[in-house]
Amino acid sequence: MSDAASQIGTALQDAFLMAWEVWWALVLGFAISAIVQAWVPRRRIETALSGNGPRPLLWATGLGAASSSCSYAAVAIGKSLFQKGASASAALAFQFASTNLVWELGLVLWILIGWQFTVAEYVGGIVMIALMALLLRTFVSPRLEEAARRHTQDVDAGHMHQAVGEELPLRERLTSVSAWSDVAHNFRADWQMLWKEITIGFLLAGFVGLLGNDVFNALFLSDAPGPVAAVENVIAGPLIAVLSFVCSVGNVPLAAVLWSGGISFGGAMAFIFADLIVLPIVAIYRKYYGWAFALRITALMLVTMAIAALAVDGLFTVLGLVPDARPTRDDIFGSIQLDYKLALNVVATVVFAALIGLTMRRGATDPVCGMTVDRAKALKLEHDGRTSYFCSEHCLRRFQAERADAGSQSVRASA
Repeated sequence: MSDAASQIGTALQDAFLMAWEVWWALVLGFAISAIVQAWVPRRRIETALSGNGPRPLLWATGLGAASSSCSYAAVAIGKSLFQKGASASAALAFQFASTNLVWELGLVLWILIGWQFTVAEYVGGIVMIALMALLLRTFVSPRLEEAARRHTQDVDAGHMHQAVGEELPLRERLTSVSAWSDVAHNFRADWQMLWKEITIGFLLAGFVGLLGNDVFNALFLSDAPGPVAAVENVIAGPLIAVLSFVCSVGNVPLAAVLWSGGISFGGAMAFIFADLIVLPIVAIYRKYYGWAFALRITALMLVTMAIAALAVDGLFTVLGLVPDARPTRDDIFGSIQLDYKLALNVVATVVFAALIGLTMRRGATDPVCGMTVDRAKALKLEHDGRTSYFCSEHCLRRFQAERADAGSQSVRASA
C-alpha cells in the first residue's frame, strides 16, 4: 500500500515539475493568442472564406494560426464558418492551423523536447493543409459536402468566445482598460476551455513516466527495416492519441514521454498531429455533420496526418535535423532551481493574476455556459429585479427558453 502511495506521489510530483518547466510559455502563448483574438479585426472573414481555391485556404490558415489552440473551440468555429458559407477545405484548414500553427504549442514543444519538434510541427501543419486540400474530393464529394452543410443548419450553433477587435489605434489600445479587458476575457476563456486538457496531459505524462522503456520498445518497432518502422510508428502515434482522449497543448507532455520511450520522430509528430481525431471530437463531427461526412473527414485527417508525419520525418532525416539524443526522464520532468525559469515563472504568474483579476473586476458569469464576460459589452437581460449577462445570443435565448419552460411547469403544477 505504501509503495503504491509512493508511486502515485512520484507521478504527481513529475507532473507538477513538467508543468513548472512550461508554465511561463503557456501564459505567454495564451496571452499572445488573446491579444490577437481581441485586437485583430475579422470583419468580412466569413465572406473571404467562401468558395474554393488558394485565397480562402490562406485566409483560413491565417485566421486559425491567430486563434486559440483549443481543439474543441477549433472544431466549433470551423463548423460555424462552414455553416455560414466557408468551403469544407477552408473550414478544415482553419482547424489544422488552429491546432498546429499557434504560438503556445510551439513554445511548449521547444521547451520540452527541442526546437526541431517546433519547426516540424509548423512545417507539418502546412503540409497537412496542402494535402487535405488536394485529397478532399477523394473523400468528400460536392454532394456530400452540401448535405453536411444542410445538416449543420439543424444543429444549434452553440456559443464560442468571440474576437472583439476594437476600432482603436494601436497606441490607444495599449492604454485602454477596455481594450485590455477584451484581451483578459479571451485569455480567461481559453484557459477555461483548456485547463482540463492541459492538466490531464501532465498527469498522464507523470504516470506514463513511471513505466519502463521496455513498455515502449514493445509498442514501437525499432529493429525493423527503416520504412517498416517509420510506417508502424506513424500509425501507432495517432492510435495512442485517439485512446488517450488528450488533445491540444495537453498532448505535448505525453509526446515528450513517448519520445523519451523510443517512438520515432515521425511517430511523435503523428501523435501530436492527431488531436483532431480523438474519440470525443469524432462524436462532435457526427453531431455537426452526420455520420457520412464525419467518418470521411476523420479518415481524410488520419491519412493527411500520417503522410505529413512521414514527409517531415524524411525531410528532417535528410537535413540531419532529427535529434540524435533522447531526453531522459529527469530531463523531461526537470526540477525547481534558482534560474531563469524561476524568474520567468514568477513574471508569468503576475501576468496571469493581472489578466484574471481584470476579468474579475469587470466581468460577470454567463448563467448558461459559465463563461466570464465583460459587463460593459455583454448582452444583458433584466429579470426579477436583477441583471444577467450573456456571452452570445445563443446563451441569452437558451436562458429565456429555460425560464419560460420553468414558468409553464409552475403554472401546470399550481393548476
